[in-house]
Amino acid sequence: MYDIYADLHVHIGRSENNKPIKITAARSLNFANIAKECVERKGINLVGIIDCASPYVIEDIEKFLQTGEAYEIDDGGIIYKDKVCIILGSEIETAETNSEGKTGSAHNLCYFPKLSDIKAFSEEMSHHIKNITLSSQRADISAYKLIDIVKKYNGVLIPAHCFTPYKSFYGNCTDSLRKIFKEKYDDIPAIELGLSSDTFLADQISELESKTFLTNSDAHSLPRIAREYNKMQLENINFKEFLMALKNEKGRKIVANYGLDPKLGKYHRTYCEVCGKTIPGEAPVTKCDTCESKNITMGVYDRIEIIKDKKTTQSPSFRPVYIYQYPLTFIPGVGGKTIDKLLEHFGTEMTILHKLSDDDIEAVVGKKIAKNIISARDGKLHIIEGGRRGLRKS
Repeated sequence: MYDIYADLHVHIGRSENNKPIKITAARSLNFANIAKECVERKGINLVGIIDCASPYVIEDIEKFLQTGEAYEIDDGGIIYKDKVCIILGSEIETAETNSEGKTGSAHNLCYFPKLSDIKAFSEEMSHHIKNITLSSQRADISAYKLIDIVKKYNGVLIPAHCFTPYKSFYGNCTDSLRKIFKEKYDDIPAIELGLSSDTFLADQISELESKTFLTNSDAHSLPRIAREYNKMQLENINFKEFLMALKNEKGRKIVANYGLDPKLGKYHRTYCEVCGKTIPGEAPVTKCDTCESKNITMGVYDRIEIIKDKKTTQSPSFRPVYIYQYPLTFIPGVGGKTIDKLLEHFGTEMTILHKLSDDDIEAVVGKKIAKNIISARDGKLHIIEGGRRGLRKS
């Protein structure tokens, strides 16, 4: 058993033949480039690429396998250069109706062990989605029905960025996942926390005590891969081991969640759409303190204050530590050239963030920049709510 690093929510911007996949993602984000970035720069051992149900991406995967640099394995996943396992996934938007009859939409992360599984899933979902070639398209079914289709093709469903005000279950659809999934609730082994939330916030909701928490990047560009990530304890890198870790089976587990402080997330607090500002004050905020408008976007922190059913945060015994971690690109004074210099000396970002001594870093980038990197690793950067640029030394 050994520790590996995993980011399970990475988008594809364009296919190899320049067809759009995720409109808002960078063109450089394609299947091959993601695999190379994880191996050569990030040090990620398990990556979930969640646009693999697009027929254009399926074509790219088939060509990628023909190069001989990557191969499928019996226990699920595609191995690239024997260093990273790619989990084939699809992000599907479902149509939900809550107990009050109000409609909303939520994103679901669906992961599959084999290329043949996701190809069959893609074919079936093409009857429920108008344009199956594009990422995160809305299906004409609910998550309650989607989970059966995912299981039919040997997959697993995980609710995505559960608390964000747009396209999420708690933020946009319901005050309870159990109300959505009903008797199938136990078929969901985990949820994705998403930016603007963390373990301490989510564990104020009692129905989540049985679920594993994931912290993923939702990367829309190559540098954003591993903005948030997980440390897992596995015996090998493959889909079977990944699923066992989600279920905490036979010693496989998540041992740490690495994420940004929720205060850095743009959806952490409620936002006034009229004044164009974050609304301060004791949660939950329900109207603007300046113009008194109720035309607001409810923040994650405020939303959890409304739906939580526990007075204090008490995590279950299996819950891993949540560590506030800032990627190199977020640290003051650490630009592209500095990152390239560090990677040239030390290999990958995971090595820099987890394995180097203070002296190792200082020897390459000097005392001032090294101090910023070390402060970030030790959680000693001051946080300003409402923007990721709001980092400075304490």
